[in-house]
Amino acid sequence: MNSYDESAIDRVVVTGGSGFIGTNLIEFLRNLEPQVEILNLDKCAPRNPKAAGEWVEVDLLDGNAVSEAIRGFAPRYVFHLGARTDLQGKSAAEYEANVQGLRAVIEAVRGTPSVERTIYASSRLVCKIGYLPQGEADYCPPNAYGESKVAGELIVRAEAPGDWVIVRPTSIWGPWFGVPYRDFFDSVLRGRYVHIGSAELPKSFGYVGNSAYQLWRIATSPTAVSGQTLYLGDYPPIEVGSFAEEIRVRAGLRSLPRVPIWVMKPVAIMGDLLAKGGWVDVPLTSFRLRNLLTPMVYDLDPLEAVVGPLPYTAEEGINATLTWMGESTSGLTRAASGPQSPAVA
Repeated sequence: MNSYDESAIDRVVVTGGSGFIGTNLIEFLRNLEPQVEILNLDKCAPRNPKAAGEWVEVDLLDGNAVSEAIRGFAPRYVFHLGARTDLQGKSAAEYEANVQGLRAVIEAVRGTPSVERTIYASSRLVCKIGYLPQGEADYCPPNAYGESKVAGELIVRAEAPGDWVIVRPTSIWGPWFGVPYRDFFDSVLRGRYVHIGSAELPKSFGYVGNSAYQLWRIATSPTAVSGQTLYLGDYPPIEVGSFAEEIRVRAGLRSLPRVPIWVMKPVAIMGDLLAKGGWVDVPLTSFRLRNLLTPMVYDLDPLEAVVGPLPYTAEEGINATLTWMGESTSGLTRAASGPQSPAVA
């Protein structure tokens, strides 16, 4: 077990800190002044080698190890980001980390008096894209992963002790990302991206640098946020075509073509057949095409009321992401930011 700095003003536990959002949150926390002491509980090594010193190998399904680590560290804040996040599962029962792992964290927090607030990460996929929930407990999950996150939210509301907040990340992108948003950037940079149709498509996206800032602001907010469910994302929403164009312009590439919807529908149907035949991560299916063509805007006013202005513009986020992609060793970031392992958020 690591030795910890007794002089640190705040201590923070991040579960799933080796994943995409967790990696960026830890980088944000490491740069805070005054100093924050960090413990990353994850079964996988950090994507960012600089964060190796904060990592302790812990499987969320090992409840005793989770409790021992959190109680021993005595944090002020806990960010529970650890989860199985892929969409390949056929039933919610396959996502044990999202239910039993969550319960392990809840019990660990219950036994740790130092914890002042816990942030539990859920997902926007507790509702299918295009469905507008009428309240925090109105659910319409499109898949088994979403069902597991619904179960997790219900557990938090029924069992979580103390001060807690549920967050639902929207479409988050930026350094250390993986599928599908790394693929979005790659398709633009390789000249394979096309605008589908002529309509503008507003979407709630979020630059991960802003997401890390938002998480910290939620955790440390003096306002009454306990018991709230907040979507994470940038405000205002982006327009997908304009977002792709901004990436193209900043990368110095040629204009992006537009393709009629009717051209892409048979391509999506072919993707459906390939998926049924066992091909994993088919580039385009009917499900993905519907998602691409459906506006996806969430109410971020409650988040903005807590967080206030964001530190980064979309343009600054794109520049930082392109810089990260360009500076990374060939093949290294693709491996590090590829499909996430079952226990990493």
